[in-house]
Amino acid sequence: MQTLLFPTDELRQQEPPVNVASVPQRSLFRYPGGKTWLVPLFRRWMKSLSSKPRLLIEPFAGGGIIGLTAAFEALADRVLLVELDERVGAVWHTILCEKSEWLANAILSFELTPASAHEVLNRKPSSIHELAFQTIVRNRTAHGGILADGAGVLKEGENGKGIRSRWYPKTLSTRISAISYIAHRIDFIHGDGFAALADKKHDHEATFFIDPPYTAGGKNAGSRLYTHSIVNHDHLFAACSELMGDFLMTYDNTPEVRSLAKRYGFETRLVAMKNTHHAEMNELLIGRNLSWVR
Repeated sequence: MQTLLFPTDELRQQEPPVNVASVPQRSLFRYPGGKTWLVPLFRRWMKSLSSKPRLLIEPFAGGGIIGLTAAFEALADRVLLVELDERVGAVWHTILCEKSEWLANAILSFELTPASAHEVLNRKPSSIHELAFQTIVRNRTAHGGILADGAGVLKEGENGKGIRSRWYPKTLSTRISAISYIAHRIDFIHGDGFAALADKKHDHEATFFIDPPYTAGGKNAGSRLYTHSIVNHDHLFAACSELMGDFLMTYDNTPEVRSLAKRYGFETRLVAMKNTHHAEMNELLIGRNLSWVR
């Protein structure tokens, strides 16, 4: 007999999956585990708080769609993105701290072919902004946007477009310009998300959106998708229990994760989502109070 990972009444209470086409696309990344589908629920969570947060912290920023949404829609006064991956961090640093115009122009002027992509991806960058450009090319030409070493490059792609099927230079340039326009609301740290949690744990005016690489419960997809995939999940739950501000976590729905949530007295809710192949799945929200989830 199959063991259910969730009570049946919780499944019946789920909302239908979000149509991601209805959500503003802010991020440059086509990122594994991206949270565009979560944006409407994130807005609802932020608006359910007693006051607008002074600071939203995303300690595992990745593609940063949640932090970007908070900054663009003024859901928090400021946003702090933290990312350990050097390549992803180079993109955020380039856009938020320097060279955003250079990156936009580099993308616009690049003629993407299998040969030009191979040349860029195999070249040793001489600066942070060159690493940022290489990262965008890698993200937009690799299967599923996977940045981990060994990811294959698109051959067939969508509608026979091959390697160019995910390369939208004007769109990417426009997104860079838009982000640079509100960059004064966003801070970036290339570093460890756990350190950021510890540094801000006494800040009552901070909120936290936490979306770690998924390697809990015997699942190893994170090691295939992410360069930095090893996370001590027990340590993460313990760190969240010490936060003075509110937080929202997203996780795969596994017995191990539910057990951790129960141990630390956190609530859980299943929400429907669609993966990059448009297959319907369920993901687990974790927090102190999830009464705002319908």
